[in-house]
Amino acid sequence: MRTENASLKVGSMKSSSNVLRRGALPGVAAAVAVVFAAYAIPGAMKVSAQQDPAAARQRRGAPAAGGSQNATGGAAVGPGEGAQAVAADPEHGQAPAGPAARGGLVAYPDRPKAPAAVIERGKATYSVNCAFCHGSDAGGGSVGPNLLRSEVVLQDKNGELIMPIVHGARVEKGMPKIDINDGQVSDIAAWLHSLKVSSRSLVAEKINIVVGNSNEGKAAFDRTCGSCHSVTGDLKGFAAKYTDPRAMQQAWIMPGGAGGRGFGPASGPAVTLNVPPVTATVTQANGQKVTGKLDAIDEFYVAVTTDGGDTHRWTRNNGLPKVEIHDPLAAHRELLRKYNDKDIHDITAYLVSLK
Repeated sequence: MRTENASLKVGSMKSSSNVLRRGALPGVAAAVAVVFAAYAIPGAMKVSAQQDPAAARQRRGAPAAGGSQNATGGAAVGPGEGAQAVAADPEHGQAPAGPAARGGLVAYPDRPKAPAAVIERGKATYSVNCAFCHGSDAGGGSVGPNLLRSEVVLQDKNGELIMPIVHGARVEKGMPKIDINDGQVSDIAAWLHSLKVSSRSLVAEKINIVVGNSNEGKAAFDRTCGSCHSVTGDLKGFAAKYTDPRAMQQAWIMPGGAGGRGFGPASGPAVTLNVPPVTATVTQANGQKVTGKLDAIDEFYVAVTTDGGDTHRWTRNNGLPKVEIHDPLAAHRELLRKYNDKDIHDITAYLVSLK
């Protein structure tokens, strides 16, 4: 039975084939052709992909041999194939639509506006503790950078990112520790966040700061600065170095930076004052002392670099080894907490006259 059935099947297939060749069943031939095409094309595509691994990789989004992965994650063409690849395959050669990547950082998106009283407190606290380095408008000074475009300030919400820096996290980078509490830092943050930066830089505006009394400024200078400085000695012709009084004011309050930073071209050429670096003397357990430029210090670690260029590092435990810091600007830092606005305006008015 199985042999006979096989014979019948073979015979039927041969008979059908003969009928198709003779054209007796054109409708059936067309149907068979359609079925064959439907199943044959995918097979052909698979064979083609197997024969051309590079093409398969490009269809999957992987780079071809000799090519590279582009920034969008799509396939990149090999050397010398750019225009031809895009022209031959516009669908896969074109970058996907979507917003372009934005460089830099953006401001915190959900920051609520602080009450007016908080903003005013922050402005007052900033003026006393920060303006001498970062400028009265936070646009940058001779020492401190522009806070309006600071990545830390832009990402901060309520002062949580600013607090560590104010409390001494960047002392080794030149940012002094400011003796204010967390609430005051939050107030300063609220004021900074309330400032609007237009397309025209705020720091490019010409602001007249010479509004003090020069006679009272001389008296204030003699009282607070005269023990270390002299207008006929180290400060002779001091004002002549600056074309912008704002840069000069920042320089006398906290010297050591590039004059005019943050004020734009109107402030004139940068003026560098030769201020010695902060140094430290470390007394080791054997009594030997090492003195050098202070690189870093906290309660657990200290590092100095000697004049010969050698760097020495120590771990600290209970204040040992003993460290003595020599800060040439210590008096300036101390006076920062004592100056009021009138002192600053008056001394500036006096120093402007020293051409």
